[in-house]
Amino acid sequence: MLKNMIFLLVILGFVACKERNPTNDENNRAQDIEGGIAEIIRNPVTADQEEVDTSNVAKITFSSATYEFSSVEEGAVVTHDFTFTNEGKVPLIISDVRSTCGCTVADWPKTPIAPGEGGVIPVRFDTKNKSGNQNKPITITANTIPAKTVVYLNGHVDGKSS
Repeated sequence: MLKNMIFLLVILGFVACKERNPTNDENNRAQDIEGGIAEIIRNPVTADQEEVDTSNVAKITFSSATYEFSSVEEGAVVTHDFTFTNEGKVPLIISDVRSTCGCTVADWPKTPIAPGEGGVIPVRFDTKNKSGNQNKPITITANTIPAKTVVYLNGHVDGKSS
C-alpha cells in the first residue's frame, strides 16, 4: 500500500511539472510567475528558523489593533481609521488590505511610508443584514515580517425588530 502511494505521488509530480522551454526573457519576468513566490520573498521565515534578522525591514505598528464599536442598530455603517507608524528602517509598502466579506471594505496608502512616518487605513463596515456579535478581521499585507498583520472591528449589531 505504501509503495503504491509513493508511486502515485511520483507520477503526480511528473505530471504536475510538465516540461516547457522558457526563453530567457520569460525567466527574467517576475510577473510571469504565479503563486507563492512573492509571499516567500516578502516573508522568508521558515519553521526551522529560530531567529530572523528583522533589523532592515519595515515594521508596521498600530496605535490600536482592535476597534470596539459597542452596539449599533442593523443598517448602520461603522467607520474607523486604523492609524499606524512605520517603525522599521526601510519604507513600508502596503500591497493589499482585505476583509473576510464584502460588508467590510478598507483603503490604504498606495505610496511608500518612510521610516518614522505614519498613515491611516480607513475601514467601513456596513451592518445591513447583520446581527449579533461581530468580529471583522482586516488583513494587511506589506513588506514586513511577518508579511500579514491583522486588525479587528468588534461590536454588536442589534437586529431589526419585527
